[in-house]
Amino acid sequence: MNQNFVRMVDGGVVAVMRASSSTELLDVAKALCEGGVTTIEVTMTTPNALEVVQQVKNSLGDKVLMGVGTVLDPETARAAIITGAEFVVSPVVNPDMIRVCRRYGTVVVPGAFTPTEVLHAWDSGADAVKVFPTSSVGPQYIKDLKGPFPQIPLIPTGGVTVETTGAFIKAGACAVGAGSQLVDKKAASEGKWEIIAETARKMVYAVKEARR
Repeated sequence: MNQNFVRMVDGGVVAVMRASSSTELLDVAKALCEGGVTTIEVTMTTPNALEVVQQVKNSLGDKVLMGVGTVLDPETARAAIITGAEFVVSPVVNPDMIRVCRRYGTVVVPGAFTPTEVLHAWDSGADAVKVFPTSSVGPQYIKDLKGPFPQIPLIPTGGVTVETTGAFIKAGACAVGAGSQLVDKKAASEGKWEIIAETARKMVYAVKEARR
């Protein structure tokens, strides 16, 4: 099994960082790391996203696992991998993109929602499947999917909060993906990094408690 995937699952929380500016994201990444969230995804909708990945890795090194999200095609996946992305996440299933990631030995987590899409992603070579969006269905949907697909690692994303993290893990998720509920935009804009670190700490704790 890919060691980066093991790290992702062990950590239990994938922070999804997206912003209109890349300037504050390095400080956000440091705050997340301080709070114990060490798997960080920078969405490709962020300006200079690949530069952010490099900056964070240069600053924090092996303390964090850095990847990219919102990857829609194989060309973007390859560019991210060459830049240093350690995992690739997508909101959709693109077999060509998955194939590129497998070729380079990079963890790939495509997005799916229906049972057919989840199986298609897995059969295409996914390391795990991002179940997206889960904001309208909640933890029960993960439990429902794990019934026919106990072998497929699922990472619910969208609407995951500190309060629901434990329920998602107990429902069978191997990890959770969290964006705005983890990285408070107001706190980030005001430089209140301790708020982000504390939220990260609570979410990581929720994962650990649910796994006991």
